[in-house]
Amino acid sequence: MKTVLIVEDDLINARVFSKILTKRGGLAVKHTEDVDEVMQMAQNHEVDVILMDVSLAHSMYQGKPVDGIKITQMLKADPVTADLPVILVTAHAMDGDRENFLAQSGADDYISKPVVDHQAFVNQITAIIDG
Repeated sequence: MKTVLIVEDDLINARVFSKILTKRGGLAVKHTEDVDEVMQMAQNHEVDVILMDVSLAHSMYQGKPVDGIKITQMLKADPVTADLPVILVTAHAMDGDRENFLAQSGADDYISKPVVDHQAFVNQITAIIDG
């Protein structure tokens, strides 16, 4: 079974995503906003894809605040985790934001909140896992 890591500081969003992915997608789900945990799970190949919230309010790494873009950059810069697909999730999607976020972070794809079409959401994630 494939595992999705949800990096999200809004627990309601995390629950909604978890429910869609497990019930409709048949995927296993982990959730954390602890950046050390994210890095560890990625380095240990415990997850197959990361759903990364762009605006993490509380996340710190090595004493500095980090957002989803920064965490994605760190993952993509490390040869051990560079191939792990990261999908950015954000509620603030203006035209051009998507391209900017993807270019800045090196992420593989992008999803806007709120997720309205649950099946399309699942399909987008499984397509990336299956490469």
